[in-house]
Amino acid sequence: MGNQSDLVLFGGDAGWKSGDWTASDDRVRGGNSQSYLSIHNTMATFHGTLDITALGGAGFASQRTAGDSKTWNLSKYDGILLNIKKRDSKRYTLTLKDEILPLASDGREQSTISYEYDFSSSNKSELFIPWRELNATYRGREKDDAPPLNLKHVKRFSIMARSFFGAQEGEFSVEIESIKAISQSGDLEKGTMVERNGADEVGNKEPWSWKNSNAVGLAVILSSTWAICFGVCWWKGYDTSIMTLSNWMWWRKK
Repeated sequence: MGNQSDLVLFGGDAGWKSGDWTASDDRVRGGNSQSYLSIHNTMATFHGTLDITALGGAGFASQRTAGDSKTWNLSKYDGILLNIKKRDSKRYTLTLKDEILPLASDGREQSTISYEYDFSSSNKSELFIPWRELNATYRGREKDDAPPLNLKHVKRFSIMARSFFGAQEGEFSVEIESIKAISQSGDLEKGTMVERNGADEVGNKEPWSWKNSNAVGLAVILSSTWAICFGVCWWKGYDTSIMTLSNWMWWRKK
């Protein structure tokens, strides 16, 4: 799916560059998980092994953009489009950061807020992630009072496979053709699929139909209720004149 308003961040016609990415696995915390980003022509395969035994059910393996000098201004776009090819049934996480602090005295990275989106690679080949769907977290916990992602100052992208508290482990592999920033007026109106909490939704609006109209549904419920009440009152011999339509047309009595 191409559009002049797309911003190809990784992959696409320009291809992937191995030097743009580096591993960030749970080995820094004593784990045994390991990830790789293997590049074949215009495709990148994020793969590796997710171990949950060393850290008592926890585990993560990720590839992130290398270096801290680059900054992306994505303020003109409405979200990220992942073009996924070969896939497995694992769940993955796309993470963006707008702040990278200097290394701590022990050489480790200092924690900053992450903006994350969890997705399954087994559903659609194209996955649109609106900015509003990114969840702010700090050290693995949701941070409700976090400011929105600073779209003018995005400093890092990462793709992660994690255990989700022991829910998945073992080998993983997903092939990604490209990662783009796109504008809504371009791709969403063409029907890009949005995966939200495990369910697929169409980004563009469906044509109106009485079958999915809330107003029509409400009218059916009200008319059915009226018919049942009228029938019960008539069967029991109650006065039903008040329930006729003419008695409710108050504007015609004026």
